[in-house]
Amino acid sequence: MNAVDYRDRTTLITGASSGLGAEFARRLAARGSDLVLVARREDRLKALAGELSAAHGVSVEVIAMDLAVEGCGELLAAEVERRGITVSSVINNAGFGTYGPFHEEDPQRLRQEVGLDVMAVVDISRAFIGTLRRRGEGVLVNVASSAAYQPVPNMAVYGATKAFVLSFTEALWQESRGNGLRVLALSPGATRTEFFDVVGTEDAASGTKMQTSEEVVRTALKALDRKNPPPSVVSGALNRIMTLSGRFASRRTVVRIVARMTRPR
Repeated sequence: MNAVDYRDRTTLITGASSGLGAEFARRLAARGSDLVLVARREDRLKALAGELSAAHGVSVEVIAMDLAVEGCGELLAAEVERRGITVSSVINNAGFGTYGPFHEEDPQRLRQEVGLDVMAVVDISRAFIGTLRRRGEGVLVNVASSAAYQPVPNMAVYGATKAFVLSFTEALWQESRGNGLRVLALSPGATRTEFFDVVGTEDAASGTKMQTSEEVVRTALKALDRKNPPPSVVSGALNRIMTLSGRFASRRTVVRIVARMTRPR
């Protein structure tokens, strides 16, 4: 495979109103991709759409939608079809985390977390992967996390949802080999986005140095442009070391270490 050609093609990006989603939009627009930007905050999407259309001359469609609902993939695919758009790449970036002891968490908030971080990824992937495979080009990126590689006390549900995304996406990578569609699980560590505003604290950052959205997206696009793209990539050298360290210690040791890193300061 050669580097991905995004020109005259359309990429759908969820969670596109800020952070990694907005950065993916900027990078792909610069490489010539038309865009479909999806998130709840329509005003932010429209502002970004105007910026990218003016800067790069690409077509940018905006869909304001809450993806933490049952059947979001079918709803999104139907809206895209209604607008006469053919999607050639999908970036599943929408998601959020919660922080605190599991027994103190709000049950409704946890259901929303699982719905957006797991079910929406499955639903949207299923709704579009048939089209992506038939085209035999483009990319499917599901944003996981370095939290996917070990249990995460105080973020038990978030870590588990990202472990699901990692496993799910790597399986799709194998199923898509030889098709031309490039499938990638992207695992950032702590990143300077609005993620921690939603979480409500930066204690979950584990005292590590945060990456920027630009660094994370650069890692993803570089991996996708490889001759033989991998099923997954961890962004940041320190994050890669930390995810590998779990292979050389017992599960008991790993979960205790992570618990110390994520406990409230």
